Amino acid sequence: MNAAPLIRTREDIIAIERIPLAERHLPSSTYELIRRTAQSSPDAPALSFILQGTAEETPLRLSYRELLENITRTANAFHRLGLRPGKAVSFLLPNLPQTHYTLWGGEAAGIVNAINPLLEPEHIAELIRASDSELLVTLAPFPGTDLWNKVVVLRDQLPGLRAILCVDMANLLPEPQRSVLKAQRGSLPDGVLDFDATIAECPADHLESGRQIAPDDIASYFHTGGTTGTPKLAPHSHYNEVAMAYSMNLVTRFGAGDVALCGLPLFHVNGVVVTGLAAFIGGAEVLLATPQGYRNTTLTGNFWKIIERHRVSFFSGVPTIYAGLLQVPSEGCDLSSLKYALCGAAPMPVELIRQFETKTGLTLIEGYGLTEGTCGSCVNPPGGERRPGSIGLPLPYCEVSIKVLNEQGRYLREAAVNEIGTLCIRGATVFRGYLQASKNQNIWVDGDWFNTGDLGRVDADGYIWLTGRSKDLIIRGGHNIDPQMIEEALHRHPAVALAAAVGKPDLKAGELPVAYVQLKPGSQVSEDELLEHAAEQIPERAAIPKNVWIIDSIPLTAVGKTFKPALRFDAIARVYREALAELPADIRIEVQNDDQAGQLAHIYLPQANPALHESIAQRLAGYAVGHRIHTTG
Repeated sequence: MNAAPLIRTREDIIAIERIPLAERHLPSSTYELIRRTAQSSPDAPALSFILQGTAEETPLRLSYRELLENITRTANAFHRLGLRPGKAVSFLLPNLPQTHYTLWGGEAAGIVNAINPLLEPEHIAELIRASDSELLVTLAPFPGTDLWNKVVVLRDQLPGLRAILCVDMANLLPEPQRSVLKAQRGSLPDGVLDFDATIAECPADHLESGRQIAPDDIASYFHTGGTTGTPKLAPHSHYNEVAMAYSMNLVTRFGAGDVALCGLPLFHVNGVVVTGLAAFIGGAEVLLATPQGYRNTTLTGNFWKIIERHRVSFFSGVPTIYAGLLQVPSEGCDLSSLKYALCGAAPMPVELIRQFETKTGLTLIEGYGLTEGTCGSCVNPPGGERRPGSIGLPLPYCEVSIKVLNEQGRYLREAAVNEIGTLCIRGATVFRGYLQASKNQNIWVDGDWFNTGDLGRVDADGYIWLTGRSKDLIIRGGHNIDPQMIEEALHRHPAVALAAAVGKPDLKAGELPVAYVQLKPGSQVSEDELLEHAAEQIPERAAIPKNVWIIDSIPLTAVGKTFKPALRFDAIARVYREALAELPADIRIEVQNDDQAGQLAHIYLPQANPALHESIAQRLAGYAVGHRIHTTG
């Protein structure tokens, strides 16, 4: 696979696309993809795993033959438990070898539903019900984990589950720790199956179902929509996932001898595809770097030593991860095995790219993708010109277009060169709509183009630049402000580790820009100094933040993206607290998502007081964010 020509320019991509994807003789399914590699390179290393995150530990390593056998056993176990094509198995797991068995075995037997294990039990139950799952794979009770406790809470709410299988992490421990832990814990709860024991009873050389998987069969559900609000399930077909792996590998050029470190979670498409299926299609090795991935501080502290020890070629992350790795010394480590690293999920501050490449000598390439596009849609060409701050060129067989829409979101025309519009995608990797039909209103533009909700432009050479997300734009008196401009400026301050800009409500302008800052360990700087720095660095006067608030840590999603809704809610609460500060009452304010209002401030008073209610209403009447008053007494 890595014999493909190195992509340097848009012309290289056009040359690749002259052969239609249908003529590329791609595998018909993800199971067939892995089977082909196992047939051609049965003894090559496919999957390795380290538990603790130290450079000294010996990894568990599986060949492609062993990986395929375990995937086949898992598919057969699911089939014996009643899983059929069109029905789903949900998994609630950290990054383990068994997670890969569940992913690809589940897709071979039916549909896999990947769930973020950090969600609350009610949200997890909602996703299991939405996917109509009949099986659940999760963790057995294990010290330091809470997944089984969550399952206990939601188990009675899910009468449709045929079975629960538990992966026992004690099996990954050496003796005597393994036996001691199992003796202390006792047997698994009634009605719960041991995952490893269950699949061990199944054949490894064929699918007992005899299933012939069609490319258009649904392979997986991945949820999107953040950690609050109603989730949306994005179905991916086998064709979506195989095409995505093929397209991604044309860029990454994973091949025999390469090692892709996986630190992003396997409930997210980046971890599954970029450091998973795209490596498998090329015959490379995937290194699962601890169950917690990048959330493991031991892994982060030993990161460069692990790169050296395992001769890692590639890893993928998000801006917050790279900001953290900047604080980890790399001097004295042999990083010559690294070809490059990929940054996606959120715009990477140009200054952060510069600092990271200067420190490590590593080439950092920016990409762009989303769950609805199976994973990636754009990337800066590793072998060609990288334009820091841009998301690069469209991936092969991924179409990207900037379209100008009216206020109702309807298509008007194609955007001109460098004109800002809505970024839309279509092609073999784009899904056909959310599982819940109610979520599909207004998601398609100009026929079959998916509206990503991101704003961007295309320059004269075809490079794509994100200019913000429609809902992330700060709109100051009708003036659109790109938060990235503020964030870039603050990242240039030597004390700043992370910065995030949002809008705060304002009576006159509607919104004013503010910024939240997380400092580097040991650094000290005042908020006033950061405001002065921002004013010097930001050329657009309207974009200069009115406040810079230093906080202990920027809130992140489960995959490490800055979670801006939490910051917007905090900014609203700060403004409303200030507006109500003079009122003679103990007032508590919480801002939350609301299905009808979008965002709503909840004002809590110790007791009912009509006069106070009226004063609150008057003081908050001019703000765009609505409020609701509650009494707690």
